[in-house]
Amino acid sequence: MARSVNRSARTGRFVSNAAAARWPGKTTTERVGLGTGNSHGVYRSASTGRFVTEATAHRNPGGTIQQNV
Repeated sequence: MARSVNRSARTGRFVSNAAAARWPGKTTTERVGLGTGNSHGVYRSASTGRFVTEATAHRNPGGTIQQNV
C-alpha cells in the first residue's frame, strides 16, 4: 500500500501534514510503500529520514518506512 509522506526540504526529516500545510515551500511530498515493476526497496528512519539497512528495518518496523525507487 503506497502512501504520501512529507519531508522538510532543509533537513530531510519527516514532518506532519499540518507542518507541510503551514510551510508548503519548505516541504516536499513523496510517495512511499510498495511499488510495481522493477523497483527496489530502500528503508529510511521515520524519525530522522536517513537511510537504514534492511536488517534495521526488520528489527524496528514501526520506526522505518520502506520507499521503492
